[in-house]
Amino acid sequence: MALGRVGKRLCAFLFVVMIFFGASSVYADIYVYVDREGVLHFTNTPTSDQYKVYMREKALPPPAWTDTRAYDDVILEAARQNEVSFHLLKALIHVESYFNPRAVSKKGAMGLMQIMPDNLAHLNISDPFDPWENIMGGARYLRTMLERFDNQLPLALAAYNAGPTAVDRYKNIPPYKETQDYVEKVMRFFHIYRKS
Repeated sequence: MALGRVGKRLCAFLFVVMIFFGASSVYADIYVYVDREGVLHFTNTPTSDQYKVYMREKALPPPAWTDTRAYDDVILEAARQNEVSFHLLKALIHVESYFNPRAVSKKGAMGLMQIMPDNLAHLNISDPFDPWENIMGGARYLRTMLERFDNQLPLALAAYNAGPTAVDRYKNIPPYKETQDYVEKVMRFFHIYRKS
């Protein structure tokens, strides 16, 4: 199927639009077909076999223009109230949600600090997508994990990710690749933010 010059320009324009505006928390395969008049039809829900895959769903990195300073005032206050490092909270938010207050994980964790639904009530969070509530609650939870594990930061981070029971069971960072990678990433960003 040949695309005319207009069709090619439209495809190029749509590609640029998808690159700049498509990096959000929702992704979907995009399908296209060209009708007899040469009109391009795009959809994420094809209604016939005339549609062909135009762009496959894939996880894109967060946009480079994400403002990592957007919540500094809240992070600073949460750090002060809970006696945890500002840079540590910032690193944790970076790894958990890349500063997306609407982030939801596959397991249901929500908001900037990815709070699990079971933890909302005891952390006094009524709206997990409210940056103030989420950061304050997440900072309280991190402080609890630090106290529980004698301020051993890697263990507290592992507990934040995998739960304190898993850390208790292994008396160390659990042998879960996700948790081990998580601790390493948070520690790396913690050092980066401390130096900046």
